[in-house]
Amino acid sequence: MRVIVYGIGAIGGTLAARLAQTGTEVTGIARGSMLAAIRARGGLNLVSHAGRGLVAFPVVAGPEEIDWRADDCILLTMKSNDTLAALEALAAAGVDRQPVVCAQNGVANERMALRRFPNVFAMGVMMPAQFTQPGTVAAEGTPKLGILDLGRASPGGNAEVEPLAEAVRAAGFICEITPEAMAGKYGKLLLNLGNIVGAALGMPARFGPWFDRVRVEGEAVLAAAGIATVDAGMDNPRRQEMRRVALEGVEQVGSSSVQSLIRGTGSIETDYLNGEIVLLGRQLGIPTPANAAFQTVARRMLRDRMAPGSFPEAEVARLFEAG
Repeated sequence: MRVIVYGIGAIGGTLAARLAQTGTEVTGIARGSMLAAIRARGGLNLVSHAGRGLVAFPVVAGPEEIDWRADDCILLTMKSNDTLAALEALAAAGVDRQPVVCAQNGVANERMALRRFPNVFAMGVMMPAQFTQPGTVAAEGTPKLGILDLGRASPGGNAEVEPLAEAVRAAGFICEITPEAMAGKYGKLLLNLGNIVGAALGMPARFGPWFDRVRVEGEAVLAAAGIATVDAGMDNPRRQEMRRVALEGVEQVGSSSVQSLIRGTGSIETDYLNGEIVLLGRQLGIPTPANAAFQTVARRMLRDRMAPGSFPEAEVARLFEAG
């Protein structure tokens, strides 16, 4: 098995580096400053509780540069707002029946992938990691680096990804193959509704009253839609096997949404997190004013290049009241 990690950022970089370190054949697909830094240094710098160092593995700029094999397994690790372009690039490069594993936040990626490929798998990602400097990723979980539950996104078996699960476990992650993989991702979605709250109002607000509002809306629309969830919060006992630790020389900056704003990527995945709740609410006739307000907040922060934590709370309240 060769693992193609499409999207070398915090999650993809940690996975690619650890898989390569533990003997799995890996090829990464990266872009921009990350691709340039890896090529210039001859590898990706991984920082974790086990130490720090350069990890070498092949990295290309796009799927068209890969000589595809039947035993390839593709991990999508880009933000959801970049998934559609990635899937189209994979299809154009000749990918067909190779497993496509959506190791991403949100629940829209699997639907996008199933439109194009038959063997699509959901991977829930609970992994404290960050990428704010090109060429370096920091993985802050210990003793396990993350919890990565895995399962087919449509009816069928999981034999194709059993070798991947074994490799991921050997690389230092918890990984279970489960029929509840999508339910776990919906549970994680409820947590991720707070990403933009913390990014806009500052990290103390991440689990404050505005998070309570967006989560209550999320729980209501998922229940009305009959969508099952698995708790992904701190009450999950497996969290004790993956505790976040401070790493020497690494500033903890916050969620993936905060990291997007810091890097000035020009995009953020709020429309696929809070926007998922807004979408379901509109389809079901259930108001979701808090989640809709934070979608607007995210767009304004991108448009005005606002720093994390700098959005006025009074303006959030005005948007919320306006519905």
